[in-house]
Amino acid sequence: MQMSEANLPRRQLAKNILGLAATGTLFSLAAPAAMAAAPLPMIKPRPLQPGDTVGLVSPSAATADAMDFQLVQQAMQALGFKVKNGNFIANRRGHLAGTDAERAADLNAMFADPEVKAVICLRGGSGAARILPLLDYALIATNPKPLLGYSDITALHCALQAKTGLISFHGPNGTDGWPAFNVQQFQQLFFAKVLPLYKNEAEINDELVPRNSQTLTIRSGIAEGRLVGGNLTVLTALSGTPYFPDCRDKILFIEDIAEAPYRIDRMLSTLALNGTLKQIKGLVFGECTDCEPEHGYGNLTLDQILQDYVLPLQIPAYRGAMIGHLKRQFILPVGAKVRLDATAGTLQLLEPVFAG
Repeated sequence: MQMSEANLPRRQLAKNILGLAATGTLFSLAAPAAMAAAPLPMIKPRPLQPGDTVGLVSPSAATADAMDFQLVQQAMQALGFKVKNGNFIANRRGHLAGTDAERAADLNAMFADPEVKAVICLRGGSGAARILPLLDYALIATNPKPLLGYSDITALHCALQAKTGLISFHGPNGTDGWPAFNVQQFQQLFFAKVLPLYKNEAEINDELVPRNSQTLTIRSGIAEGRLVGGNLTVLTALSGTPYFPDCRDKILFIEDIAEAPYRIDRMLSTLALNGTLKQIKGLVFGECTDCEPEHGYGNLTLDQILQDYVLPLQIPAYRGAMIGHLKRQFILPVGAKVRLDATAGTLQLLEPVFAG
């Protein structure tokens, strides 16, 4: 009588499994379940024009100062837009700008509203990830509009990539200052629709060699791919969820603020352990603002941490790009194709990012 696997002695069953593994049969049987889904097709948002209406939403933390609401209205108007506020934009629940349902409703409503041509996030903070299950991704995909924001808004950029393929824009939040550099970036990308070369620009000062514009090559080389990334803390927190972006053959950009080096190390270890870092073709580390060691004893430096994780990948990588919690920052189209030159410390946009 032939014995079933359930009745085989453990030692014999183990031998059978090892035999299958040795011939590759076991892994070929498991492969279909382990295969990643096909990449989503890219969706380009409709273009913006001066005179359009932009919608203001607050997907994360609350804005407590009434002056901020006034300043963001004036900033958007100075850029040439009419402004429409979300119904719940001034609400508050704890540190959040209203309940999860309210914040999600504002975002869904702005994508559904034919009058609104772009969605501007008021600020970051914390809480955007809470609303990801409440967003109507089919609605968003059929009404593609630019969405602008950074920091905690990384959760939205990641979810849009994972669920729709819509290009969104990592750049200043509405309540940020809008210095000339940011305004020029915005006008060139959204109005002139040029393909910018993202290269650090120094502020005018009396230094012989300006420190504030330096990039540092981690590993030289050139790579091309679509952009994914944003705030490292937020990105890592989405690991293992349906809202984590597909990183295969992508250029990953990351930044952070007020994170000690040991926490940067922990987060990069997560991206290494979950396979993300092995999938990417290039890496740009922007600014890690106020990322000072917390301990009085020895610490790994940020340079050592990046070398530990990046050099074994043998991909082009550099640090110091004007990405992150900075007064002047790049506006990056998440999901668009770029060329990374790690030696020159540049990103070149390779394709138009708007439909039509």
